[in-house]
Amino acid sequence: MSLETLEDVLEQVREIYRCDGRDLSSILHKQIILNGIKCKRDELSILDLKILNRAMAEIRYAARVFKPYRDTRKVSVFGSARISEKDPCYEMAYRFSRMLAEQNFMVITGAAEGIMKAGNAGAGAEKSFGVNILLPGEQTPNEIVLDDPKLITFKYFFTRKLFFLMEAHAVALFPGGFGTHDEGFETLTLLQTGKTPPIPLLLMEPLGEDYWEVWDHFIRDQLLKRNFISQSDLSLYRIIHSPDEGVEWIKFFYSTYHSMRLAQGKVVLRLERELTDDHIRQLNKSFSDITEDGKIEKSSAFEEEANEPNLLSKPRIILPRSEVPAGRLIEIILMINRMGQSVQSTVGKRA
Repeated sequence: MSLETLEDVLEQVREIYRCDGRDLSSILHKQIILNGIKCKRDELSILDLKILNRAMAEIRYAARVFKPYRDTRKVSVFGSARISEKDPCYEMAYRFSRMLAEQNFMVITGAAEGIMKAGNAGAGAEKSFGVNILLPGEQTPNEIVLDDPKLITFKYFFTRKLFFLMEAHAVALFPGGFGTHDEGFETLTLLQTGKTPPIPLLLMEPLGEDYWEVWDHFIRDQLLKRNFISQSDLSLYRIIHSPDEGVEWIKFFYSTYHSMRLAQGKVVLRLERELTDDHIRQLNKSFSDITEDGKIEKSSAFEEEANEPNLLSKPRIILPRSEVPAGRLIEIILMINRMGQSVQSTVGKRA
């Protein structure tokens, strides 16, 4: 697409405005153009314009890089850049990422040294993304992703964070400093408030270490005891002590549960296999606090899901309201997965 001349630009704008307005992509293209024009109308400052321009450019470019891989599940790996290759945490991150790649997952890291290099080295360049950040003291990408087309360099932390979580189907935190905890609490906040769909959050440490146990004690002794969080919020994360355990936990999380969507004021859970009527009754009994406004039921695809045609045939269950405490939603998913294992086991015996 050429945009070298004014006429090239005007022709693209005309093409967008010639659409009938019922196509969502065209509607959004028009709104993006209008927002650009409104920046001039609002007489925004140069700094405002620089931030808007750079943020949009970063988001557009990163979305283009990730787009071909949207159907592949990915795990964002965080941890200290200061950990040496001789550290047991480095070895754990390397093995964890290698095992993920063997299970057809991809790995997203911050592209620097330490745990980030271990994640990229374990997964290999082909199954790695490097999400780098420009810092006052230049951060050079590690050698694994340095020349890879899936290396993206951001100026802003907020655009970088967007893709760390928007593209991730799981998050793994290894021991690290302020940045690691920032990403961890950001993930917890987005999960707790429902701003991101449920995903497994793994706190990774070698057996015998207590890095995350000490953190967990703080969460329980300070946040939970003061009622700053709910008991069910403890279900939002899990401490993991080996690469095998971490990979198995992610696989279990998606063993029957596939994905979530909101439709018609309800939570829709798409599944890999259909649950029995007895399972649905058990879910309603176990989660009676969720079903005050109705019942958990099986369902077919909603009209709003038509833009995801590859998922329309999947079995579904619906929760009777859209606002479900995040921890309870995770607990529902885990119970569904256990039920799905029993369904799979029964089918296997019959076969």
